[in-house]
Amino acid sequence: MVELEFQIPGAFDPFIEAKDTGAPGVKEYVHIRIQQRNGKKKLTTVQGLPREFSYEKILKAVKKEFCCNGNVVHDKELGEVIQLQGDQRKNVQNFLVNAGLVKKEHIKIHGF
Repeated sequence: MVELEFQIPGAFDPFIEAKDTGAPGVKEYVHIRIQQRNGKKKLTTVQGLPREFSYEKILKAVKKEFCCNGNVVHDKELGEVIQLQGDQRKNVQNFLVNAGLVKKEHIKIHGF
């Protein structure tokens, strides 16, 4: 009896190389959202910053610049998220662009 060796091909992802190289077609967005807490209180969240940045240093600079409080929250699904008191969406966007951390076209602002 003859033994045959064969290999069943798995799922092929044609974009796997583009994801690894960081090609210009692949965009990772930074999401800036606002959430209503209770009454007039609002909470701004920043999600999707590159992992090589120190979230603590960014938080410290933003808190000092805009005179607000905040913290870094570790989420299983979303990763690290920066939370700030108040509606700081435009301020955070301008800070990230002016500091050269993120390009303006890679930022999405969500909220009402």
